Amino acid sequence: MSVDVDVIVIGAGLAGLRALYGFRCEGHSTIVLEASDEIGGVWNFNRYPGARCDVESFDYSYRFSEELEQEWRWSERYATQPEILRYINHVADRFDLRRDVKLNTRVRQAQWEEALCAWRIDAEDGRRWIARRLVMAVGQLSTPKDTVYPGQDDYQGRVIYSARWPREPVDLDGKRVAIIGTGSSGVQMTPVIAEQAAHLAVFQRTANYSVPAANAPVSDEEDRAVKAAYRERREKARNSPSGLGFIPDPRSATEVDADERERAFEAAWNRLGFGFSLTYKDILLDEDANAIASEFVCRKIAEQVEDPRTRDKLLPKGFPFGTRRPSVDSGYFKTFNRDNVRLVDIRETPIERFTETGIETTAESMDFDVVIYATGFDVFTGSILKIDLVGTGGRTLSEAWAGGPASHLGIAVHGFPNLFFIGGPGSPSLLSNVIVSSEEQIDWLEALLTYARDHDLDRIEATKQAQADWVAHVNERARETLYLKTPSYYVGAEMPGKPQVFMPYSGGVRGYRRLLEKTAERGYDGFEMTGAGER
Repeated sequence: MSVDVDVIVIGAGLAGLRALYGFRCEGHSTIVLEASDEIGGVWNFNRYPGARCDVESFDYSYRFSEELEQEWRWSERYATQPEILRYINHVADRFDLRRDVKLNTRVRQAQWEEALCAWRIDAEDGRRWIARRLVMAVGQLSTPKDTVYPGQDDYQGRVIYSARWPREPVDLDGKRVAIIGTGSSGVQMTPVIAEQAAHLAVFQRTANYSVPAANAPVSDEEDRAVKAAYRERREKARNSPSGLGFIPDPRSATEVDADERERAFEAAWNRLGFGFSLTYKDILLDEDANAIASEFVCRKIAEQVEDPRTRDKLLPKGFPFGTRRPSVDSGYFKTFNRDNVRLVDIRETPIERFTETGIETTAESMDFDVVIYATGFDVFTGSILKIDLVGTGGRTLSEAWAGGPASHLGIAVHGFPNLFFIGGPGSPSLLSNVIVSSEEQIDWLEALLTYARDHDLDRIEATKQAQADWVAHVNERARETLYLKTPSYYVGAEMPGKPQVFMPYSGGVRGYRRLLEKTAERGYDGFEMTGAGER
């Protein structure tokens, strides 16, 4: 066997395509392997009605090309899935990325070959590549959870998963529709489907906090203003805690005058989306401050719902605001005022089984023409561990992560040389504007791989001590927050049997970038790098 390519990237979403561009610019031959027949990652698969980003379009875009920034015209403040997918395809065409993307290529196994100091990557169809470096860009929200309701195979109606929505139009006019799940996907699709269906039942397990998207068309004036100061906007995003470009009020929410605080909350509610949680510095850090913010959000939700019983069921209870990622909605709560929409609380009346014609709860049997699963994902690790990754000594990553994911900087794992992650556990990922965090990691990886090449260092591995130190640091920062008070996908609670550990890095985009910079300045400490001659 001989080495075929410098770098193989798995995943042709926003992160994978950006990595391809960056590695190619640094002179590293690169191939991207993509399981689908189209590029786009999460924006290729999640085509459900109402799907849109919860980060403003101007910020949910690449910063690597000023020409791209100036030529692309966003139509809405929060772009819809079709528009984001058009953007991704435009980038692929504009920078000639498609020639290095292998579509319809599902990776079965990747195994470290010590003698070659390279990875052997095997696709399910029998094709094989040997690559010096392997980069996982498989996304955090790309493996839907399995559904396990009794009798679900008996159901004779149509079943659709939000994360695998059909490409052809789905006719819901006049249909009886069930949506199971009220996370971001369920919250976004509910108002749209309610306008089409004859009857819609929304099955809710946990009421979550949601804030309005405050979406609007992007005017020509706004477009010109943003593009005239795009560099400054990008730097604000990179130097903010969330990657959203704004800095919280440095005061505690508890010490601000009540009238002033109400005005600040009102302004944030009407403009900042899920950035509402950063109105004050300690909303995610202090229980008293969080309680004030939670009361405001619950009050705003309650104002939108007419029926008292439905209103009470829609109000979040028992966990602090923001410790589950808040949804960003466009009329979700008001939808329950419609005569053709009802809420089914499955904590109160659990689903017992599916029947041939619908769903039976402990209270009643309901018939549906269409059932839509919006039940979420195996987050952070699901897509990574679907591939059989075999490191040194034949140890798999599943074995190494049996007690929860461990990494150095959220980028590399001890025992798996030359394997790197973008947006992996231990990085800011879903606690941030993901595209900002991804570009920071990719820029850093470009520099690392170029440094290693220029110094004839072909083997890069995180040290055991550096990994242990980073895991301890991630846990230490998490304990400073309120995130650990809530069973959420941040701690693996979305999957039965999954290790209950806090997975993302809560130290913020700016803090994380500074740690990456310091690591590079110190000669990439925490990594053991060797050349063939040394071995």
